[in-house]
Amino acid sequence: MEWLKPAVVLGSVLYAVIGVLIFWISFIIIDKITPYDLWLEIVEKQNKALAMVVAAMSLGICIIVAAAIH
Repeated sequence: MEWLKPAVVLGSVLYAVIGVLIFWISFIIIDKITPYDLWLEIVEKQNKALAMVVAAMSLGICIIVAAAIH
Protein backbone atom coordinates (compact mmCIF):
# COMPACT_ATOMS: atom_id res chain seq x y z
CA MET A 1 0.00 0.00 0.00
CA GLU A 2 2.94 2.28 -0.73
CA TRP A 3 0.99 4.21 -3.37
CA LEU A 4 -1.68 5.36 -0.87
CA LYS A 5 0.71 7.45 1.19
CA PRO A 6 -0.11 11.18 1.09
CA ALA A 7 3.36 12.13 -0.20
CA VAL A 8 3.01 9.75 -3.15
CA VAL A 9 -0.49 11.00 -4.02
CA LEU A 10 0.58 14.65 -3.69
CA GLY A 11 3.62 14.02 -5.89
CA SER A 12 1.46 12.38 -8.55
CA VAL A 13 -1.02 15.26 -8.53
CA LEU A 14 1.79 17.80 -8.66
CA TYR A 15 3.43 16.08 -11.65
CA ALA A 16 0.07 15.82 -13.41
CA VAL A 17 -0.57 19.55 -12.96
CA ILE A 18 2.95 20.40 -14.15
CA GLY A 19 2.47 18.16 -17.20
CA VAL A 20 -0.85 19.78 -18.11
CA LEU A 21 0.62 23.27 -17.69
CA ILE A 22 3.59 22.43 -19.91
CA PHE A 23 1.23 20.97 -22.50
CA TRP A 24 -1.01 24.06 -22.56
CA ILE A 25 1.94 26.45 -22.73
CA SER A 26 3.46 24.52 -25.64
CA PHE A 27 0.08 24.40 -27.39
CA ILE A 28 -0.34 28.16 -27.03
CA ILE A 29 3.15 28.73 -28.41
CA ILE A 30 2.44 26.51 -31.41
CA ASP A 31 -0.90 28.26 -31.93
CA LYS A 32 0.88 31.63 -32.00
CA ILE A 33 3.55 30.34 -34.43
CA THR A 34 1.05 29.09 -37.00
CA PRO A 35 -0.16 31.69 -39.51
CA TYR A 36 -3.87 31.09 -38.76
CA ASP A 37 -6.11 30.61 -35.73
CA LEU A 38 -6.19 26.88 -34.94
CA TRP A 39 -9.42 27.06 -32.92
CA LEU A 40 -11.29 28.93 -35.68
CA GLU A 41 -10.09 26.51 -38.34
CA ILE A 42 -10.90 23.36 -36.37
CA VAL A 43 -14.15 24.27 -34.62
CA GLU A 44 -15.88 26.74 -36.89
CA LYS A 45 -14.58 25.76 -40.32
CA GLN A 46 -14.57 22.01 -39.50
CA ASN A 47 -11.06 21.48 -40.92
CA LYS A 48 -10.62 17.77 -40.15
CA ALA A 49 -7.16 17.49 -41.68
CA LEU A 50 -5.85 20.25 -39.42
CA ALA A 51 -7.58 18.65 -36.45
CA MET A 52 -5.73 15.39 -37.14
CA VAL A 53 -2.40 17.24 -37.36
CA VAL A 54 -3.08 19.10 -34.11
CA ALA A 55 -4.13 15.84 -32.43
CA ALA A 56 -0.89 14.16 -33.51
CA MET A 57 1.09 17.18 -32.32
CA SER A 58 -0.72 17.10 -28.98
CA LEU A 59 0.03 13.41 -28.51
CA GLY A 60 3.68 14.02 -29.34
CA ILE A 61 3.93 16.83 -26.80
CA CYS A 62 2.18 14.69 -24.18
CA ILE A 63 4.54 11.77 -24.76
CA ILE A 64 7.56 14.07 -24.41
CA VAL A 65 6.20 15.61 -21.20
CA ALA A 66 5.34 12.19 -19.76
CA ALA A 67 8.81 10.87 -20.56
CA ALA A 68 10.42 13.92 -18.98
CA ILE A 69 8.35 13.59 -15.82
CA HIS A 70 8.81 9.84 -15.54
